[in-house]
Formats: sequence, C-alpha cells, structure tokens
Amino acid sequence: MKPAQAPRRSLLPLLVLAVLAGLVIGAVWWATRPGPLLIQGEVAAPRVDVSARTSGRVMRIEADLGQRIEGGQLLAELSNPQLVTAHAAAASGLEVARASEAAAGATRPEVIRAREAELAAAQADLRLAEEQLGRDTGLSQQGLRPQAALDQSTRNLDAAAGRVEAAEAQLDLARAGASPEEREVAAAQVAQAEAALAQRQADLDELRIFAPMSGEISGRTIELGENVGPGAPLFTIVDLDQAWFTFNLREDLLAGLEMGDRLTIRIPALDAEAEAEITLINVQGQFASWRATRATGDFDLRSFELRARPVAPLEGLRPGMSALIQLDR
Repeated sequence: MKPAQAPRRSLLPLLVLAVLAGLVIGAVWWATRPGPLLIQGEVAAPRVDVSARTSGRVMRIEADLGQRIEGGQLLAELSNPQLVTAHAAAASGLEVARASEAAAGATRPEVIRAREAELAAAQADLRLAEEQLGRDTGLSQQGLRPQAALDQSTRNLDAAAGRVEAAEAQLDLARAGASPEEREVAAAQVAQAEAALAQRQADLDELRIFAPMSGEISGRTIELGENVGPGAPLFTIVDLDQAWFTFNLREDLLAGLEMGDRLTIRIPALDAEAEAEITLINVQGQFASWRATRATGDFDLRSFELRARPVAPLEGLRPGMSALIQLDR
C-alpha cells in the first residue's frame, strides 16, 4: 500500500504550481485588460447673429447680455434721416401719380358744356343750310335761281353736316376723357409709385431690429450713438432649449452606434448625467481624417460627428460645457 501513494504525493506540487500560475495569469489579464474608452465632446446649441439690413445710428437698445428674449421682441432701434426723407419723397410721388390717374379718367364740366355749345351751333348751321337749299331748289325750278347758286347751297349743306359730325365727335371725346392707353399708362405710374413707397417703408421698418427667435443674448456689439452698417452683427442669440451634445469619433469607433440609440452622457460642469438620443452621424471633411503612419500597415480613418439630443430637459445646460461618454471597446 505505501509504495502506491508515492506518485500522488509527487503530483501535488505540480497542481499547486498550476493553480498559482493560473491565478497570476488571471491577475495580469485583469490588470492589463482594455477598459472603456472615454470620449470627450461638448454642448452646442442653435446660434443666430442678428444684423441690420440698412445703416443707421443706434438710438435705443432694448436687450442686454444674458437677457432672455422672445421671438419678435424689439432689440434695438436705429435712426437714418436719409431714409425718412426718401420715404416722404416716395409718398409725394404716389400722390402725384394718383392725381394724374384721376385726371386721365375725368373731364372738366366746363369742357363738356363748351363742346355741347359747339354741337348746338353746328346743328343750327345745318338747319339753316337745309332751309337755304330748299328755297334755292324751289326758285331754281321756277327759273328764278341759277344753277350755280343751287350748287353752292348744296356744298354749304354738306359742310354744315360735316361740322355737326365733328362737334359730336369732340363732345364724345370730352365725355369719355383719356384714351384706354393713356389710362393704362396712368395706372402703371401709380403702381410704380406704390412699389417705390413700399420699398422705402421696408427700409424704414429695417431700422427696428427684432429677435428672429427666442433664446438668450450671448453677444452684443453695439452701444448707444454708434453708427452701424448693413450686415454688421449687432446681437447673438443662443437657443438653450434646443441644446445638443456633439462628439468627434474615428470611424472604427462607430460600430454598434446607430441613429436613435441612447447614450449616458456625463456633464462635469453640472456634476450630473443625462440620457441622450443619437440624432446625427455625419462624416467630416478630409481635414478631420486620422492619418496612418504607413509603417505598420494601417490605413487612414475618417472622423465622424455624432450628435445626441437630451431626452429630457436638463437645467443649467449651456453651450461649451464638456460632455463625456464611455464606449466599451
């Protein structure tokens, strides 16, 4: 019996050594295992630079840095005397055009009465010529009137009839007023004057600067009495309610990330975590590519922008704050 137990005793140290080796290997693996990859991004939000379309001097400022404003709220008011003068001139031009249009569509009563009197006189001359022709015809039949006198009476009657027609045409023209073409020209001049006035009014309206959206004033570049030019930024508005998180990731880190996925994001500035939904995965330009060294056989990797919007509003979230996510790789 004793000789059979000797091999078992010789295997025991080997088993102990194998267990110890396994523990050492496991400890080394645990200590050197790759941990979660920490990615840093930042908070961003819609931003709008508000500018004036025309030049002017700042007369009023109704918003200041850090102020919460609503869309359509008055921010500032400019002054431009040249635009006021141009508006007054355009208004006068419209009055003149409308007066010309009214004149083209009407005739003075005195002119109509004068044309009626001319027609009455022409009709009276026609009746006299008809009576004279009748008398001359009778006398000519009795041999008491030469043919030449009868011919003259006929010509006088024709001339009188022509004068009546001319007087009737003049009366119709006076009653009708201007021609259709003249009326169209007058109407076109009114439309042109109205457009010019509308343009001047639009220029005046641009002297009052309104907020295009709700948000917070994060920048102001004007002071009272300062002259500003068209297109110069006056205010910067940031919509904090629409803030999002943005991260730049190499394309080899995108595996498993899809639109609509949710991430847990830590915001150190708030000492808080927020759940956000991925809303954008978009490739960036070539300038954002990670270049391989070529010495190890690697290849270039493009960078992608990943955007995530908070699922629920987070109080105190502001653009520029750092945002951290962990990716298990």
